[in-house]
Amino acid sequence: MKKVIFISSGGGHLEELLALKSLFNEVNYCLITEKTDTTTYLKERFKKVRYLIYGTQDHLLPYLFIFSFNILLSFIMFLIEKPDVVITTGTHTAVPMCKIAHLFHKKVIWIETMANITTGTKAGRMIYPIADKFIVQWPELLEVYPNAECWGSIF
Repeated sequence: MKKVIFISSGGGHLEELLALKSLFNEVNYCLITEKTDTTTYLKERFKKVRYLIYGTQDHLLPYLFIFSFNILLSFIMFLIEKPDVVITTGTHTAVPMCKIAHLFHKKVIWIETMANITTGTKAGRMIYPIADKFIVQWPELLEVYPNAECWGSIF
């Protein structure tokens, strides 16, 4: 059975990722997101959940420390989970895990957020060159990511 890490930041990115929960039954999965008051319920609902530290780019100095620590946490989680595939709906929280997976020659599947119709995200543009599969939800984004696949809405 494939081992898959499903990872995203909280909020809408997490909601998009959870739209894929039917896949959880088909693989040995670990769900990773930021720990906030709105994500702690996940431990009760899913069999394997891990948390990164929540940080926002609005507070740049603390964010730099949090992001650096999350890189280390992502590396540790990757080594513990030993995934075959990393699937993500973004954003900054998922970038280190995708880069680590690529470093270890594991598959990276990026699903660009539905919120962006004509412009890609910063995180998406960082991962696009290394993604094994890059999925967009709007045909307009094929101009930004010409080698992507447009699957339409995942909701």
